[in-house]
Amino acid sequence: MTARAATGLAAYRARYRRGDRPSAVAEDLLAAIAAHHDPAVWIDGPCAVRLRAQAEALDRRDPGSLPLYGIPFAVKDNIDIAGLPTTAACPAFAYRPDRSAAVVAALEAAGAMLVGKTNLDQFATGLVGTRSPYGVPRNVLAPDRIPGGSSSGSAVAVAAGLAAFALGTDTAGSGRVPAMMNGIVGLKPTRGLVSTRGVVPACRTLDCVSIFAGSVEDSLEVLAVAAGFDPEDPFSRPAPPGAFAPRVPLRPRLGVPRSGQREFFGRSAPASAYEAALGRAAAAADLVAIDLAPFLEAAALLYDGPWVAERTAVLEPLLAAEPEAIHPVVRGIVARGRTHTAMETFRAQYRLAALRRAAEAALDGLDALLLPTAPFVPSLAEVEAEPVLVNTRLGTYTNFVNLLDLAALAIPAGTDAEGLPFGVTLIGPAFAEAKLAALAQAIAGAAPPALTSLAREPAAWPDLEIVLFGAHMRGLPLNAEVARLGGRFAAEVRTAPFYRMVALPGTPERPGVIPTAAGARLAGEAWLVPAASVAALVAAIPAPLALGRLRLEDGREAVGFLCTEAEPPAAEDITRFGGWRAYLASREGVPAI
Repeated sequence: MTARAATGLAAYRARYRRGDRPSAVAEDLLAAIAAHHDPAVWIDGPCAVRLRAQAEALDRRDPGSLPLYGIPFAVKDNIDIAGLPTTAACPAFAYRPDRSAAVVAALEAAGAMLVGKTNLDQFATGLVGTRSPYGVPRNVLAPDRIPGGSSSGSAVAVAAGLAAFALGTDTAGSGRVPAMMNGIVGLKPTRGLVSTRGVVPACRTLDCVSIFAGSVEDSLEVLAVAAGFDPEDPFSRPAPPGAFAPRVPLRPRLGVPRSGQREFFGRSAPASAYEAALGRAAAAADLVAIDLAPFLEAAALLYDGPWVAERTAVLEPLLAAEPEAIHPVVRGIVARGRTHTAMETFRAQYRLAALRRAAEAALDGLDALLLPTAPFVPSLAEVEAEPVLVNTRLGTYTNFVNLLDLAALAIPAGTDAEGLPFGVTLIGPAFAEAKLAALAQAIAGAAPPALTSLAREPAAWPDLEIVLFGAHMRGLPLNAEVARLGGRFAAEVRTAPFYRMVALPGTPERPGVIPTAAGARLAGEAWLVPAASVAALVAAIPAPLALGRLRLEDGREAVGFLCTEAEPPAAEDITRFGGWRAYLASREGVPAI
């Protein structure tokens, strides 16, 4: 009962160093998918035509030119990909977008190759992976057990070695529960850290794009490309300075539930597996028993409270016109949103605010929580018999995370006494992703083999392409800072005509690039910056500037410094100059460099 060894980023890079080409990798993947004999992993099968075209284009590129060159990935089918149907596992809902989701565009621009779109619990409503008209993906560790959901196909694709990483979404635990069920890593970033533009909403105020990978190391590397402020996403937000260069004490403090709050619903095997995981973690960390009550109460609000109405808001037209097109269990859940009133919604928000304060107090003095990812791995028969009850129990340790604005990292912790997969999750404050990874490494020394492939050395991460528009460019006053961080000039670039430029007040002088519907093409420079140095570069950039996504003249999406204020005070509009150098050259005594 073992999965095929997942193939990670390092293995693919080793192939390219040996001289293999992406087109050969693509053919190997398509053959592996056929040999896996589980069509329910995908919706409409792998995207063979697109995969081959991407691979052939990469064949003509230098493997060192892109941070994710030739790395195959899969995408949950509630995330848009231009030209491919987005179904959310509901054929009646399907549409064909003309623009990819922001996160997909960023990954493909970094050289990643799309393998296909993966199956899910319909409309991302469920933690079981069985609520889809496209079938149930087979759990690679225990075929008679559920694959977990809602990101079922994404987790199975990674665990089976059919993709190096995959995108899921996570509202209640959909990016973590399937990771445990299939023995892989599930990274649930902070809300807004990865753009959700182009994602079919479940609960739009809570949704996150999640990352499945074979190791924490890989998940963080993908996050470094996927994350970034997106001005077109009203829920996007930039990470604060220093978020990705955390301080981790030599002996961290991890919160664990009091003994009476460790709920496994009468299952002794996972309970013992959790105790064993705590015993291993205690070799490297201090374990502190806390009251989990405010977290559990917040978890109950997700489906018992008015947040279910967010799902109803998205599906109301289909629910009214073709209710039979919606999976019966999903339909029953979503229909409940019609019953909640505005007064109930506000009361629930007030209660959640109080619970958030209580959770903050519980986390005070701790580096993270260390909880079971899920209480148990149910059989397919159990879910069929009690679909709602089992699903509710699976969310015991996950449902509260997005409501309380926390980050989470699910990691495998071996198997329980029945041979079923078990996992634990590190949970911390918003923007704690890098710290959670470091904590995972800290407890890995005494962990079983499944926990050993964790993040080790940020310097091994690839360089990231960042577009600069002002004083950090070549020959200008702050360029030495970029060089000191290991940055290398890559190319002169221009944006698409959707931006304007202002001269921001202050010293040194700097421009602000602001997205706008009718703008100009602005000149800038693309620089390759070591991923480990990005946090230091961001920390040196004062507000209102932040990393965000922008579109270049050649149609690519890139990461660059944008102004987060649409109308910054005392700023002069200099769009007419087409770039910072031209603006400087227009002023007497300042040469055009």
